[in-house]
Amino acid sequence: MSFPGKTPQRIPPRPPGTPAASPGPAPTERPTGTTPSRISKLPDSVTIDAQALQERLDSLADQFTWLRNRLRQSQKLAALGTTAAMIAHELNNLLTPIIAYCREAHDRDDVELMRKALEKTLDRAEAMRQMVNRIVGLARQSDTLIRAVRIRPVVEEAINCLGRDLEKDNIAVNIQIDPQLACRANENQLLQVLFNLVTNARHAMMGRHGRLTMTATPEPGGMVHIDVRDTGCGIPAEKLVDIFDPFFSTKTGSDRPDRRGLGLGLSISRDIIEELGGRIDVVSEVDVGTTFTIALPMPD
Repeated sequence: MSFPGKTPQRIPPRPPGTPAASPGPAPTERPTGTTPSRISKLPDSVTIDAQALQERLDSLADQFTWLRNRLRQSQKLAALGTTAAMIAHELNNLLTPIIAYCREAHDRDDVELMRKALEKTLDRAEAMRQMVNRIVGLARQSDTLIRAVRIRPVVEEAINCLGRDLEKDNIAVNIQIDPQLACRANENQLLQVLFNLVTNARHAMMGRHGRLTMTATPEPGGMVHIDVRDTGCGIPAEKLVDIFDPFFSTKTGSDRPDRRGLGLGLSISRDIIEELGGRIDVVSEVDVGTTFTIALPMPD
């Protein structure tokens, strides 16, 4: 059939033996915004690898927590180790009158003197028992209980854990804390922090007449500030910026074990306070003294 004005299109003949061309597959239309299923679904191997990675991360997190707790416990034992010589000296002072009274009473065969020696023995033995109980209590593993903690008893316990009357070191102690004032903390962890700060203050004031002042005041914003202030040698400005770094210590070069430090006390103290929702700051001036300020939340 022919059409006016149109030239018919001729199709060249197919050479003999050549098969007819088959039509190509019809194009498949893909709805807009869809993704082939082979891309939208991750392969099973990728899913398994992600699960294995998450399990590994969880395991590493558990190991980190365990190591951190062990490090804190080791730091407490190290802090007690640095005061071991001082504690031994105090125990010797308590034993000296016991031995003297008992020996005198035995030599004289005096019943009244024996009674007095027995009373002195009981009194000194009780003092030694309290000292040992404080040391054991400080060294024990702490629980994780966060509750309202009265601050003054913990401050007094931190000073008593030194095992020595600071007045023998020419250090006066002044505690200005309301007995009812409390903060939200873990009691044993707060004791560890305060013991570290009191120990550092004693080291800074050795060899001079000093004063250790402990205060605590409620502040706006629901926080309690605990100040530990000494009149010691102070910390130079170039060292103050590194004071909370692990293994950094200003107590170096001493032959006495009770005057050396590992450089972990302040670092661990900062971590503990921050975990309790607080902060710790320091200001210091050479030959004037140092003040550490702990801010902790007030109880609900």
